[in-house]
Amino acid sequence: MRKLGRSFSCALKGIGYSVCKGRNMKIHVLAAVLATVIGFVLDISRLEWAIIVLTIFMVLVAETINSAIEVTVDLVTEDHHHLAGLAKDLAAGGVLLTAINAVIMALLIFGPRLMAGIRAL
Repeated sequence: MRKLGRSFSCALKGIGYSVCKGRNMKIHVLAAVLATVIGFVLDISRLEWAIIVLTIFMVLVAETINSAIEVTVDLVTEDHHHLAGLAKDLAAGGVLLTAINAVIMALLIFGPRLMAGIRAL
């Protein structure tokens, strides 16, 4: 049981580090809060909530993995190396792909309701 508790402690420490030290993670968390508020205001369905929550966590996980890769590459080498830069670029590309997906999901779920609200004005 101690090992499990330690594992959770380490995981929470990693999440805390990512949120406190990661500029981009702060942006993703802000976007997640905004999407959650909009979801409540627009009274989205359970299925739409499932999609929004899954999308939010995909972005947060991608950003956390990206940060882990960046820290690992920096630990391994301080020198500028093409492959080190490529590893960082690939990880950042993964985050960008999930963020693009998040925008698409937001447009598909929130867009029609927001447009209907604008037309009603």
